[in-house]
Amino acid sequence: MSEEKVVLVNRKDQQIGLMNKQEAHIKGVLHRAFSIFIFNSNNELLLQQRAHEKYHSAGLWTNTCCSHPRDKESVVDAANRRLEEEMGMKCNLEKTFDFIYRAKMPNDLIEHEFDHVLFGFSDSQPKINKDEVASYKYTSLNDLKKDIIENPDIYTEWFKICFSEVLERAKGFNSKSIKNTNAT
Repeated sequence: MSEEKVVLVNRKDQQIGLMNKQEAHIKGVLHRAFSIFIFNSNNELLLQQRAHEKYHSAGLWTNTCCSHPRDKESVVDAANRRLEEEMGMKCNLEKTFDFIYRAKMPNDLIEHEFDHVLFGFSDSQPKINKDEVASYKYTSLNDLKKDIIENPDIYTEWFKICFSEVLERAKGFNSKSIKNTNAT
């Protein structure tokens, strides 16, 4: 992580520089990120439990996949790359909405991200990278909404922040418009 760089952006998502990933999270500098939400034909969301060795939010449940684009890499290309690296999956992704958030992590790191949210569709089971993901599950949005209220401490901050918007957007999400591609 220490040598990886994130793309620094302004509030309009215009690139203003690059910074070491760890330094950006120590200083809380706004940078570009993405979050992927994969739904199946039962309208269930694929969640991942972050690996217990992650530098922040370790062991917490979150959306299907999330990360940062590299310099000169499009959000969609980065999302496809990381979905395959973390979850061993390929599927078409549709950019759905953006949001900016800032959250202090328990280990004194600060997540301050311009987060691009992408939806996708797959009935495939992931082939997880154990260095990135401890576990996974498909779950209904209603069950998830209830569990986030009852057990907020087991979910990542960014996931809780954007979940109500995901719920709203999922109602209008047309999985038939996204061609299903099998996991690799």
